[in-house]
Amino acid sequence: MKICVVGAGAIGGLLAVHLSNSGNDVTVVDVGEHLETIKRDGLKLLMGDGTEHHAHLRAVDTVEEVEEQGV
Repeated sequence: MKICVVGAGAIGGLLAVHLSNSGNDVTVVDVGEHLETIKRDGLKLLMGDGTEHHAHLRAVDTVEEVEEQGV
């Protein structure tokens, strides 16, 4: 499924990584330095129990750049 997450902060980033790692086609919308970091390195979650989760996904800076979702 194609899913867009607007804002890749604490909650959006958590959702984006888990959704992506579950086999979904995820795009995140973010801005500035964080956007450039996501484009370059992907998103990495550092969990309280010490585990890490990482996902490379599409990142854009406007919702107009997002393809049709849910298909």
